[in-house]
Amino acid sequence: MEYYEAADFLFDLRRFRPKPGTESTARLLAHLENPHEGVDFVQIAGSNGKGSTARMVERSLREAGLSVGLYTSPHLEDLRERIRVDGRKIPRSAVRDYVEAVHEYITQRGADGESPTFFETMTAMAIWHFGREDVDVAVLEVGIGGKYDATSVVDPVASAVTSVTLEHTGILGDTEAEIARDKAHVAPADAPLVTGVSGDALEAIRDVAGDVVTVGSRRDGADGTAVTEAEHAIPPDVRVTYGGRTNHTEAAVTVDAGDWHLETRIPLLGTHQAENAGIAAVLARQLTDLSDDALARGLRNAHWPGRFEVLDTEPLVILDGAHNPGACEQLAATLATYEYDTLTLIFGAMHDKDHREMAATLPTPDVAITTEPNLERAEDRDVLAEVFTDAGVGDVRTNATVQDALATTLADADADDCVLVTGSLFAVAEARSRWLSAGVPKRVRNLEDARGALAGADVPESGVHRLQGDAVHRVVKTSLDHRQATALKQDLLRFGGECALSGLRRNDETVDAVLMGTVSQFERLIETLESGTRGGPRSDARSHERAEIARELRETLEFDSNGPDPSSDTGRDAEPTASKYPWADHTAMMGILNVTPDSFHDGGEYDAVGDAVARAEAMVEAGADVIDIGGESTRPGADPVPADAEIDRVVPVVERIADLDALISVDTRKAAVADAALEAGGDIVNDVSGLEDPEMRFVVAEHGAGLVVMHSIDAPVVPDRRIEYDDVVEDVIDQLSERILLAEKAGIDREDIVVDPGIGFGKSAREGFEVLGRIDEFRALGCPVLFGHSHKSMFDHVGREAGDRGAATVAASAIAADRGADIVRVHDVPENVAAVRTALAARDPDRFEW
Repeated sequence: MEYYEAADFLFDLRRFRPKPGTESTARLLAHLENPHEGVDFVQIAGSNGKGSTARMVERSLREAGLSVGLYTSPHLEDLRERIRVDGRKIPRSAVRDYVEAVHEYITQRGADGESPTFFETMTAMAIWHFGREDVDVAVLEVGIGGKYDATSVVDPVASAVTSVTLEHTGILGDTEAEIARDKAHVAPADAPLVTGVSGDALEAIRDVAGDVVTVGSRRDGADGTAVTEAEHAIPPDVRVTYGGRTNHTEAAVTVDAGDWHLETRIPLLGTHQAENAGIAAVLARQLTDLSDDALARGLRNAHWPGRFEVLDTEPLVILDGAHNPGACEQLAATLATYEYDTLTLIFGAMHDKDHREMAATLPTPDVAITTEPNLERAEDRDVLAEVFTDAGVGDVRTNATVQDALATTLADADADDCVLVTGSLFAVAEARSRWLSAGVPKRVRNLEDARGALAGADVPESGVHRLQGDAVHRVVKTSLDHRQATALKQDLLRFGGECALSGLRRNDETVDAVLMGTVSQFERLIETLESGTRGGPRSDARSHERAEIARELRETLEFDSNGPDPSSDTGRDAEPTASKYPWADHTAMMGILNVTPDSFHDGGEYDAVGDAVARAEAMVEAGADVIDIGGESTRPGADPVPADAEIDRVVPVVERIADLDALISVDTRKAAVADAALEAGGDIVNDVSGLEDPEMRFVVAEHGAGLVVMHSIDAPVVPDRRIEYDDVVEDVIDQLSERILLAEKAGIDREDIVVDPGIGFGKSAREGFEVLGRIDEFRALGCPVLFGHSHKSMFDHVGREAGDRGAATVAASAIAADRGADIVRVHDVPENVAAVRTALAARDPDRFEW
């Protein structure tokens, strides 16, 4: 079974209407031999905020060193987003394994008229995967209610009800108290239920759960009317104070439980998110003994896409998946803390929502653009336009697609304006793809490469066999919604190219498309998309959307605005552009300078300042463009170094070599060390943890420095830890794209960001060599690419043991340079400079003077 077949099987279960009760899910798990036994589960119920709270609990527990599963819904772009282990999406291979295990059972139950629903089957898959991965704790976001929800098939060790509003009244009850009573059935047997509910709803929860811990919030004067404890019928057990925004994307929060006190920042804005943080903090402390620092760090790292997510500041661009009146009211309160001139609202919602009440609770926009997310449940945009007209909005427009509405709005917006996308997470997902979508260039040298590119996009076997011979020129893999992909395929076919689509072809899911053609065919395709024509004059609501696809193709294929350079394989031979970075016009050499006693290759050689300075001078003389100074080893089993000690190692060296003719990079995962090193004269931060320190991105932005973001599973490396990848390159690209966006949201320009695939960090030797062979695909991220391979253990597999890996390192440097790496990071500069220059000379002899 292929992945697309497994996914289609799951999605087809949506035809079965939801039904109350856990019996169906329990029977399905019994068929799987109850894989959840031995896993501790946490259930998070609530009308709003349960997904954010679940994410905060999960991230806090991971900071305590636990392996944690997370199950949430809905997903933004990919089915697999719903199920994560330690932050990583469930692999496609696991989805296939699961469906193969349940296919016959579900089919038989369907024949009897008792098929599990989509949500029940997905819930069972999450529980099955968490058991298979042997997680310590699994956090489950409840679907509807609590008593009869599929997630209630487990016996939780901790639970929460975040909030209660009137929702699903036909199922849960007609009053908030009745709804609260249903949700309260998630209460654990041996621990108190944690809740942010008050009033009659709280009394209903107490009737069911008995033992309850209440969390209440108050605001200071900066964010609206202060809420005092006197307003609570019963003072909360845990008091949360929302301190307001500390920057454009974080807020200060204080949690006071009497016997413990916590102050931190969270990346989720609004008083309601402070309450969610308080609930998450209480739950995390119920589950494990974690320090205040770990808890504060976990809450601050709980990024949750599409929940009041600030994507840009000029203009202010906000995405929020508010999907009911209560969430819209919270959105309005948070937005009121920002200053802007004109507000444009882009609104798309599902047909079963209270649109008039949502419009009434949202801030009144200057312009409202109603649109339709690409799925059958979306409300008609004309209906929504009528709602906003009746709500008193003076300028109401419609647009066929979320993406086009956003592109049009951003093109017209001034720097001081605000653009808000809301109404549904589905609308937010389509808008968010503007910042994440990227075509991946494929190196296709033979039929085997062609088959791999096609199969990797879940193209059916018949299509692979038919099209493999056509994938021999330029090949690009991209992800679009089915309508866009179909239109693009038709365009490319007209010009003689080919396009293969994933077998997963649903209107409400993105599909992979593999585009194949000559340079000329791609150029004609791009010109057609840019002109908005398909064989004749055309001007419609999708013109911006098509222009955006054209822009992404130009960037992926590295065609400049005047057309492609047919002689260029990766675009590295283009004319140099003005830049403060040396890799703008050649593959740069980064020399490694470890001022540590225990690094794996050169530990102890340069831990004296004088020796380190002499080494740096020699590397620059040999051709190093960047000196990368590291004060903490990340080798397997290395002990962490306190920030003060790391600063004492690094800063004196930075100060001494600041005047060398090379950029200075500091190799650190601690924001405090980065700040001190940049203050001392450093230019770049090389963060091997991929921004795990939540302060790091703000430090780099404040200094206007460069940033290397590495894909890392663990730093220091955990020996023998293996991660399951479907495709190591594409999986790493996917995970790095979110890290890049995280850096950009802090104010770091993309031109200042470098990506590092992270050789040796959660990757096998085989995967390391695959990354080397496909290094050019990382250019899909729109950032320079660093390859760091020097003397690593991957070379054991080509007959080079520790101490004898120099020649293999040199060979890999040449390959990396030839395949488009922008920076090569090595210990031995002279030999690797020669290798890189040789590779570049072979590619383009005119680069050098003869």
